[in-house]
Amino acid sequence: MAVSSATPASLYNPQFMDHVNNPDYNYLLEDATHVHEGINPSCGDDLTFSIRIGDDGTIEEAAYQGHGCAISQASADMMSDLVTDKTPEEALALCELFMRMVKGEETDEAELEKLEDAALLKDIAHMPARVKCAELAWRTLSEMLGANEEA
Repeated sequence: MAVSSATPASLYNPQFMDHVNNPDYNYLLEDATHVHEGINPSCGDDLTFSIRIGDDGTIEEAAYQGHGCAISQASADMMSDLVTDKTPEEALALCELFMRMVKGEETDEAELEKLEDAALLKDIAHMPARVKCAELAWRTLSEMLGANEEA
């Protein structure tokens, strides 16, 4: 079993940096059906996440606004892309999977593929001080959708 060593160079790769420098989902969502604020008090990251659930019961659109480190911002952008066109139940399952991944509890590559770009953050598990940064958007969505778990 290979030991992964997370370094800033391996995390801040071009794909990750594209989410930081050119976010697709960092804007005010008009006509949101759900809005929830998430704060990471340990570092000051602050995020307001919004979704609009369509008539078919899926998340039609997702967006966020706020400020924080590159990890929290990229993670929010990746999550917004991933949950668009998913049901709230599917989005919650992805949140749970992401939380397990960044805590080092889920390493199965086939499972992690479900996270698409967000799987880029798997090495955060080796940087405990940054886990809360990566989790912020995912916790915010989970809280918004009413998950009753201690993720």
